[in-house]
Amino acid sequence: MARGDRRAHGLARVAVVVRAGAAPMWWLGVFAAGIGVLVPGITGRRIGVMAGAALFIVATAAVAYWRRRRYTDLARSAARASKHDVLQDRAVSARNWRRGHRWWLLLAFLAALGSAFAVPAAGGMLLAGCGAGLRLKAAWLGRRERAEDALLWVRVDWLAANGGRPAGKAVKAYRSTGIAAGDAAPGGARRRIAALV
Repeated sequence: MARGDRRAHGLARVAVVVRAGAAPMWWLGVFAAGIGVLVPGITGRRIGVMAGAALFIVATAAVAYWRRRRYTDLARSAARASKHDVLQDRAVSARNWRRGHRWWLLLAFLAALGSAFAVPAAGGMLLAGCGAGLRLKAAWLGRRERAEDALLWVRVDWLAANGGRPAGKAVKAYRSTGIAAGDAAPGGARRRIAALV
């Protein structure tokens, strides 16, 4: 997208799209690891849990740092959003991602369960680590948004068909708004609204 392109588009929060998979991956991974630890497996529980802990750490770090330079470059070239742009609600962006990835999540969960017969708990901990990495990446984006005092958005039609890949090849640049725009806080979490007294 050229910096001067001011046509109206539907925009989704980058951090919300990144964060959308964190909770399902985390909880499915924890559940799979919890079931998997009950299975003796080929390697035994002790080795399985130790291998799972190593996989958790590696997956968390790899997902958290994957393509950070790409996100930084896109953020640096972000153009100011037009007043005619339509800001997508947080719930809609998260729902689109989860619907688009539901079969992938199911297969990943079943694979994590199946792997317990070989290496107990390891597959579940790997899946949970991917979820933790996404949460850390969203938190990193949130810190950047606070530092720049601007929220980052991506055109919905540039996202993948499954609602993901906010830094994919189809994405040319981000758009930015003020920190108060939309219904999600920096980092993609729900915006806290102060209670009226």
